[in-house]
Amino acid sequence: MTKRISTDKAPAAIGPYSQGVVMGDYLFVSGQLPIDPATGSIDADNVADQTRQSLTNVSQILAAAGTSLDKVVKTTVFIQHMDDFAAMNEVYAQFFCGEVQPARSAVEVAKLPKGALVEIEAIAAL
Repeated sequence: MTKRISTDKAPAAIGPYSQGVVMGDYLFVSGQLPIDPATGSIDADNVADQTRQSLTNVSQILAAAGTSLDKVVKTTVFIQHMDDFAAMNEVYAQFFCGEVQPARSAVEVAKLPKGALVEIEAIAAL
């Protein structure tokens, strides 16, 4: 059984997709841009602050499904400039600081929606 997860504490989907989808014992969180849900825009102009907002958005969707960052098993980070990896990674480490961090892929991309510098998706256990 599939269940859609949605919260107004994270940005609304900007296309035909769900913020999150539960399938079985897992939640699949769509890639989260660094959009502030209060303003509907990207307010930060650097990768560190954008990473913080993207992961805050992920966290809010996890909470809406009844899970949390410590249950994340896999993330994918899409970053516009691999030269920004260290700054992104420093903020990322603040969110995933437990004994077991999730598996992760990081991919440099040519362009992200709305001119974002980073987008992060996640898979979490419920």
